[in-house]
Amino acid sequence: MKNMNDTDVLIDGRKYTIRGFESEEYLHRIATYINRKFTEFKKKEYYHRMDLDLRNVLLAINIADDYYKAKKKASDFREECEMKDKLVLDMKHEIITLQEQLKHSNEKIDELEGSLGNAEKKIVELETRLKQKK
Repeated sequence: MKNMNDTDVLIDGRKYTIRGFESEEYLHRIATYINRKFTEFKKKEYYHRMDLDLRNVLLAINIADDYYKAKKKASDFREECEMKDKLVLDMKHEIITLQEQLKHSNEKIDELEGSLGNAEKKIVELETRLKQKK
């Protein structure tokens, strides 16, 4: 079983200890993300007029919005990958079919070339007989 990691992070100027199974680096990235969100909000002129609860709710809404947009983007990416995988598979099937058709066509060409060679020999043979009869 994985060990729990305790990591001290600074979020909005306050020190917190975060505990999780994720790596310390990951927990620091989460804290950095939250700090970026706080920084974005602090740049808005209305931010400082809001009470703390409203600030936190808006921050949570914004983070949830980012999450669902990323989730939608990941879903769209997965669908696109699945579509491309299907397209590649269809193309592979088409290539195999075309290779089989090419093989069959080449065999038919070889067969016809053989028949042509035999017919040419027959023509020469018949022309020779015709000349001999004259």
